[in-house]
Amino acid sequence: MKDGAPSVDVDGSGLSVALVAASWHRTVMAGLVDGARRGLAGAGVRDVRYVEVPGSVELSVAAARLAPHHDAVVALGVVIRGGTPHFDYVCQAVTTGLTEVAVRTGVPVGFGVLTCDDEQQALDRAGLEGSAEDKGFEAAQAAVATAVALRDVPLPAPSPSTGR
Repeated sequence: MKDGAPSVDVDGSGLSVALVAASWHRTVMAGLVDGARRGLAGAGVRDVRYVEVPGSVELSVAAARLAPHHDAVVALGVVIRGGTPHFDYVCQAVTTGLTEVAVRTGVPVGFGVLTCDDEQQALDRAGLEGSAEDKGFEAAQAAVATAVALRDVPLPAPSPSTGR
């Protein structure tokens, strides 16, 4: 565990969680998904729906569709800096999109999107053998812990203008 990281130990049994993962960078994604699955299983979550989308930008729309039907969403992806500003645009869009889903729906979204300067940084955070961190596991734990903390708090009423 990294210095300063919280120790999360909650009982998420009975929760329904959507796990949505981008498909770029297969090795890193395999580690993130495995870590998230371990985090969910360790918290007692048995109802897990897995959805794979093409890339990290698509995580937000998938999370928006899944959130109303689940107690939490775990979003996993990898964005690696290249030689163009594309990295900045994708990172901003994904961060804003997933935050908006959580705030609009009241459903916790565990943010497991790695934003790295190079592939080695991603591998170091993917929860693979030899990795320093396990960000998929941490994102799952955060989503479940937040869902448990909010379990008895009612969801916001639908907006009259949108019905959502």
